[in-house]
Amino acid sequence: MAITAQLVKELREKTGAGMMDCKKALVQTEGDMEKAIDFLREKGIAKAANKGDRIAAEGLTSIVVEGNQAVILEVNSETDFVAKNEGFQALVKELAAFLLANKPESVEIALEQTMENGAKVADHINAAVAKIGEKLTLRRFQVVTKTDNDAFGAYLHMGGRISVLSVLEGTTDAEAAKGVSMHIAAINPKYISRDQVDASELDREREVLTQQALNEGKPEKIVAKMVEGRINKFYEEICVNEQAFVKNPDQKVGQFVESKGGKIQSFVRYEVGEGLEKRQENFAEEVMNQVKKD
Repeated sequence: MAITAQLVKELREKTGAGMMDCKKALVQTEGDMEKAIDFLREKGIAKAANKGDRIAAEGLTSIVVEGNQAVILEVNSETDFVAKNEGFQALVKELAAFLLANKPESVEIALEQTMENGAKVADHINAAVAKIGEKLTLRRFQVVTKTDNDAFGAYLHMGGRISVLSVLEGTTDAEAAKGVSMHIAAINPKYISRDQVDASELDREREVLTQQALNEGKPEKIVAKMVEGRINKFYEEICVNEQAFVKNPDQKVGQFVESKGGKIQSFVRYEVGEGLEKRQENFAEEVMNQVKKD
């Protein structure tokens, strides 16, 4: 029987295995879909597919720095327990090294690329799933570069629950850059400076603050002045340069960086599972449901 691309695609969708593994399984089973699925399950390759509908919102973030290049990434697991597994931690290191060396443009492209062991990244992750027994995903990454005149600030908090990679331009003070990253980890700003704030976001905030002032019964003639004062407070909440430095609250972060002869060029902050739906366990309810069934 001819093994068509459509057959291979169908098997991949059903098992989550790599294209080459699916083709091999179909060749071995002469195109029998059910036998091909069993073949992949027996090899442990299809194990990942059985877990495809599970939520992976735990895991680790990590940073690897090599000279003027660095990568920050997040790899998710289903439980915090697995995040402490040596095999999982090794997988994170392997993926970080691959991403830094190959610099793919996206997660989707990265998953289709081939690692040194000859396996595609997606298949390498699936192999780890088969060993560890949980759904694992490469969620996101970013490769960052700097010049010899800049400094990386790499900071991992709580063993990798939060990672921040910052670049200070115009200074090689890595300790200062790390201090800035520690601040970003703690305060979680959205922007570097007020000129980066989107005009529509600013207009929306100004509308809300104006209505708040009017609801407080403030005279219209002073509302505009009050709103501008509150807008400055808004900038302090979202712009790292405007914030009081956590290591020295008497000094703003921007002032601290300037005192080192530089400025913040960029930062990336990853927190494990942020924005993902987390699985809520209710064991009492689960037991009660089981009792009712019995």
